[in-house]
Amino acid sequence: MTMDVVQLQMKLREHQAAMFHEGFLDDQFSQLQKLQDESTPDFVTEVMNMFFDDSEKLLKNMARCLEQVPADFQQLDAHAHQYKGSSASIGAARVKSVCATFRTFCEAKNLEGCVRCLQHLQSEYSQLKINLQHLYQLQQQIKAAGGSPPT
Repeated sequence: MTMDVVQLQMKLREHQAAMFHEGFLDDQFSQLQKLQDESTPDFVTEVMNMFFDDSEKLLKNMARCLEQVPADFQQLDAHAHQYKGSSASIGAARVKSVCATFRTFCEAKNLEGCVRCLQHLQSEYSQLKINLQHLYQLQQQIKAAGGSPPT
């Protein structure tokens, strides 16, 4: 193994550890990674891309619900519930947590709280996506350098 591969693998491990340490990811992400093998080498990437697509749609739908007068709290709660489930399934802990708070504001029909939560959710999602994309870029660099990402 080349020095480059070893250094990239170290960077990858450190970045992933930081994502767990900072609460972006929980153990569900590790479980997801264990499902990936030689027969499905891009499994996690594909699941993440589906999560990104769903996230974009759900965030748009939530914003639309809040723009309505009066706001559709029931539909908003349904979107928050769906987003909480999809973020839980991939181990996106901080996104899942904001969704839980969001649902509380929906139940209380608290418009201001919902607006703040949506902004917080957009921010958390954006940070998560940047961090995950960095993780996958490191994995691609390791593969390109002839190594395999550490498990």
